[in-house]
Amino acid sequence: MISVPAFNFMLSKFRLPGQLPNEEIKKIVRKHIFILIKKALVFIFLMIVPFVFYYAGKETFFIKILESPIFFPVLVFCASFYFLFIWLFFFFRFIDYYLDIWIVTNERIIDIRQDGFFSRTIAEQRLFRVQDVASEVHGIFPTILKYGDVHIQTAGAKQRFVFDDVPHPEKIRDLIIRQVERNKKIHRKEMEEEEKNEL
Repeated sequence: MISVPAFNFMLSKFRLPGQLPNEEIKKIVRKHIFILIKKALVFIFLMIVPFVFYYAGKETFFIKILESPIFFPVLVFCASFYFLFIWLFFFFRFIDYYLDIWIVTNERIIDIRQDGFFSRTIAEQRLFRVQDVASEVHGIFPTILKYGDVHIQTAGAKQRFVFDDVPHPEKIRDLIIRQVERNKKIHRKEMEEEEKNEL
């Protein structure tokens, strides 16, 4: 998670998606840093594995392979392809972590998700349509490190928003509830009109 002022500067170049009049950013949330650390540990493990095999077998069959004019180029090619794949795998995971963002403003909840390198999904919901907000923390590490999920039930087309693995989910839940209460007071007439149209 990064501070609002820092990310405000970044968003100022592109502006909020469909920014509304007098709309202000209240909170910008990313997944907990531990989620990225777990992916980094997998990356480090996969990088170390070939070296373990090399040092374990360098006194036996690797000597013959390294001296072979046929197998050595093949080994170099396979190793290069393997390390390139691992780097791309980690880069993809980092991009997925870094560009998945949830934004809470005084008017909306915005869910920005990066799906692969070339696909991005943006969903939003007005705060006065939010019906219920709940937070969940399950497991040892989430409890110790204080991260979990925030579930937002709405009356819109996308009826459920989920903030996955975010830091301090209870604080985010409380912030959203406060903003929803204020927003419903402002848009009371609009809510009454929608209720009449439904009837």
